Amino acid sequence: MLPSNAKSYWKQYRSVPIVYRIGAAFILGSVVGLVVGEPVTVLEPLGDIFVRLLSMIVIPIVVFTLLMGIRRISPAQLGRIGGEVIALYAVMSAIAVFIGLAVANLVNPGTGLTLAEDVEFDPADTPDFVEVIVGIVPENPIGAMAEGDVLATIFFVIVFGLALLMLEETTDDEAVRSGVESIFNIVEAGTEALFKLVWGIMEYGVIGVFALMAAVFGEAGIDAIVPFALLIATLLAAILLHIGIVYLGGLIIALTRQSPVAFLAGSKDAIVTALSIRSSSGTLPVTMANAEENLRIDESVYGFSLPLGATINMDGTAMYQGVVAVFAANLVGVQLTIVEQVTVVLIAVLASIGAGGVPGTGLIMLTLVLTQLGLPLEVVGFVAGVDPILDRLRTMTNVTGDLAVTTVVAHWNDAIDFGGGSWVDPTRGLEMGDTATGDD
Repeated sequence: MLPSNAKSYWKQYRSVPIVYRIGAAFILGSVVGLVVGEPVTVLEPLGDIFVRLLSMIVIPIVVFTLLMGIRRISPAQLGRIGGEVIALYAVMSAIAVFIGLAVANLVNPGTGLTLAEDVEFDPADTPDFVEVIVGIVPENPIGAMAEGDVLATIFFVIVFGLALLMLEETTDDEAVRSGVESIFNIVEAGTEALFKLVWGIMEYGVIGVFALMAAVFGEAGIDAIVPFALLIATLLAAILLHIGIVYLGGLIIALTRQSPVAFLAGSKDAIVTALSIRSSSGTLPVTMANAEENLRIDESVYGFSLPLGATINMDGTAMYQGVVAVFAANLVGVQLTIVEQVTVVLIAVLASIGAGGVPGTGLIMLTLVLTQLGLPLEVVGFVAGVDPILDRLRTMTNVTGDLAVTTVVAHWNDAIDFGGGSWVDPTRGLEMGDTATGDD
């Protein structure tokens, strides 16, 4: 048994949020690598174990979380409003990835930093666009899962999940309906078990990230700092472009003819909360309060769109996948082809359906993208250290997108009062209490 002092230290250690412990491991590993130099690469196998653990859960995460995400989308809700909400969420996510890829291709984060020589990537093995589209439909779903074919697995799980929903809604056989419910209950239990597994992997990630960063800085030296700073700057630039051009310019100004200042004022509490707690689901009560009190949106719209958005609308996370995919390719010393970049868009949009409920959403989705592209999963360990910063930016974008889409859909369905709230008095939104963030 552990001595009482050891138990106390362990409890204090565990009381620190995992993202901060991984961030500390990132910094400490980098410092050790710079100080010790090449001999510290002996620790690299500890990092390799972390990478293998991440690879281990890729397909289970796709299967279980996608089925859980689909279960939340009741066919009864997929009427006019539901269709508009889901379509806009999908389009916004796709645009977000394209913007992230465009900015990343201009900035080229990751140049100047090279992974270990034994990492292989052959762009000649990349299929053309037609092969990618055809390959989305698997000949053997189980074989696709065994081979780690993420796109084919996503396609099968979505189709199978929708079939289960339709069966549950249309069958008169109580035994069949009960069977469908049992399947979803098993999936829910499996999802919760995966959450525990992800938690354990991230706990080990403290050691894994330390070892990976020590090895990287031990080989590359001080020059390795710049690519990580460039990665953060690239994502921030892409997010600012997306919010400014797509949300404010496209959705608010062009589609609703309203003031972007009024929208931001009315959404301020939710945006600040998202930056603070890094969780779309955790921010949901504040987001819904802003929608009703400041933006004057009817509950018939935001009551459906915002909880759904917290689950499936991952604009910031999808954009992050594009940026880090380019970052990973640069680490290997190759350029992603157009087909590969379109593949990133497809994976990011489709995987976002179920990714919302997963701890460490951005990192988990990143493993899907890198696996499909054949890029090294070591990149997950690299970016995990700066993920507390990136995660705040992603979540802020996700929540802002939820409210922007909800505003547009409410406008299309005459379910918003532009004659009140922050629309006529933007200072109302700015004066509303920081009380909304008191739950943090």
